[in-house]
Amino acid sequence: MATIEEYAQRPREERMARVERAPAELVDAIVGASAIVLARRPAPTSWAATEVICHLRDNEEWFLERMKLVVAMDLPRFVATNPDRWAEERQYLTNDGALALGAFTRRRGETLDFLRKLPPDGWSRAGVHADSRGRRTIDEFLSVMAWHDDNHLDQLRRALAGRP
Repeated sequence: MATIEEYAQRPREERMARVERAPAELVDAIVGASAIVLARRPAPTSWAATEVICHLRDNEEWFLERMKLVVAMDLPRFVATNPDRWAEERQYLTNDGALALGAFTRRRGETLDFLRKLPPDGWSRAGVHADSRGRRTIDEFLSVMAWHDDNHLDQLRRALAGRP
């Protein structure tokens, strides 16, 4: 799988196409899977498919809100997030995977609308993460999103196959 840095070298259109495909790829990956299969962890410390989908849903909201702040402010600062803490606090395993996927799909549509309407100079606007990620432009957010989709689609497919 490509790294975030390798994604950043790809044309923006390719990265946009990558993030556009994610909802359909998730649907294809879980079609026919029961709620029991979706909630099965392949190992005690590995996420189940439902947890992966919930993470994507919640992270999509995080991506869009941060990018909106980047457009509205000069170098906004973002607090660090903890995906494992979200999974526990938001009780991802008790969520309905299909409903979570529907929410992710809607949120991804909102993100794509935002990115498609972004003026050319908007892609270089940036925010700053409180953690080691530091300064990140909206164009860099797109690279992270493309990598994030591939990373978690792979994780979801492994979980469905019973592999950590």
